[in-house]
Amino acid sequence: MIRINLLPHREEAKKARREQFFVLAGLVSVLGALIVFAGYTLIGSSITDQDSSNTFLKGEIAVLDKQLDQIKRLKEQTQALLSRKQVIENLQRDRGETVYLLSELVKQVPEGIYLKSLKQDGLKVSITGHAQSNARISALMRNLEASPWMETPQLIESKAVVINGRRINEFGMTFVLTRVRPEDEKVKK
Repeated sequence: MIRINLLPHREEAKKARREQFFVLAGLVSVLGALIVFAGYTLIGSSITDQDSSNTFLKGEIAVLDKQLDQIKRLKEQTQALLSRKQVIENLQRDRGETVYLLSELVKQVPEGIYLKSLKQDGLKVSITGHAQSNARISALMRNLEASPWMETPQLIESKAVVINGRRINEFGMTFVLTRVRPEDEKVKK
């Protein structure tokens, strides 16, 4: 007997294609969801890794900042110690300066000159006094110029005054001390 298929074959093919389409659409949507989930997971883990790296770097930066502060404090302390050392060295070097000044003044002041005041400001020395004549003031200036410890004497003023019925010259003068060099100090001793 011959069999005749009375069922519509086109509709069965259409139904099969529809089922195949829905199965493929479901598989594609599942595959898309898996891809999105994998991308989200990878991006999330990258963000987490970067956050942990940032946290670590912030901690290390804080440690370095503390070390930089310590270095800065050490530099300040070193600078303070060096400045103290320099002051002490200057005081050590200049401790005999006053002795040399007074000793040299005793040698260089000619007879007939009387000193009233002596003021030292660093290396600059100012003196005032009385002289019997301007020639004696000139002699004092020449003596100071010739001294190894004093240089550049400058007469500020010289005026004639009468004291106790005697006419004398009152003067003011400045000069500069030369620094004592260690070799000179050893030679003098």
